[in-house]
Amino acid sequence: MTKRFIIAIDLGGTNLKCALLGPRLDIKARSTFDTKSFDSPAKLIQGIAGAVTCFIKSQKIKPAQILGIGIGVPGPVDTFKGIVHFLPNIPGWSQVKLKELLERKTSIKVAVDNDAKLMALAEHSAGAAKRYANAICLTLGTGVGGGLIINHQLYRGPDNAAGEAGHLPLNPNGPRCGCGARGCLETFVGNAHILRTARHLFGAQITLEKISALAAKHNRRARVFWQQVGEDLGLALSGVVNLLNLEVIVLGGGIAQAGPVLFESVRKTILSRAMAVQARRVKVLKAKLGVDAGVIGAGYLVKERQGR
Repeated sequence: MTKRFIIAIDLGGTNLKCALLGPRLDIKARSTFDTKSFDSPAKLIQGIAGAVTCFIKSQKIKPAQILGIGIGVPGPVDTFKGIVHFLPNIPGWSQVKLKELLERKTSIKVAVDNDAKLMALAEHSAGAAKRYANAICLTLGTGVGGGLIINHQLYRGPDNAAGEAGHLPLNPNGPRCGCGARGCLETFVGNAHILRTARHLFGAQITLEKISALAAKHNRRARVFWQQVGEDLGLALSGVVNLLNLEVIVLGGGIAQAGPVLFESVRKTILSRAMAVQARRVKVLKAKLGVDAGVIGAGYLVKERQGR
């Protein structure tokens, strides 16, 4: 039997991650690019096509051995038509026919979905949510994406738009969000806001990784910083827990690397703000697949669409 591969793409507001996956969705090769280096959808699509060509040449495989290309994008998508409606944190994307355009360039079948849904698909299939029937999985990075698992199935909603936890409203008079509204969760716990706050408190040279390291050493200011992020996140999730009676919340992405102080704050806030029955039930866990969840989820999407 011919060995089949999948090319998996995780498009984020900061990085474009590309991976070549083996038959068991193991990563054979990878490359990462700065998303901002592609200043239009056309150039980014050309960049993805170039990455596909590089994988084929460097790994000495034939195009016929590629089962498909799976892509996760940070925004609302018509997953079956492969049309990206818009991307809140990447300008220039409006009704882009990503599937059609990339298939034309590569002659390989393409499957497209929201990146957080793919993270949820991966974590439920092979990660922290594997044993649970009802879960929400969040990606905490440039934006805040969410994927819902209901009765062991990825719940998409009629427009494939369910799970947008990053756009839960926290404050109607809050900062303007990339989606056009004000005071969304994303404006309080997304990378941009957190880093602005951090630099105001700790100085212009600080990084979120440094604050996490300080918190691990029990630095009081660093711990208070991450506790506040956890409270904002926990407040929004308390409403989700009340509504859906979830078994588990899985947190992934760069912000989730903050460490135990963040997770403890989220748990404490949910226990104090959600209804007692639902709050006692839900667990808050770190994503098991880490930064690879997006590309592994893209692999599962291709297998799902190809009926494998």
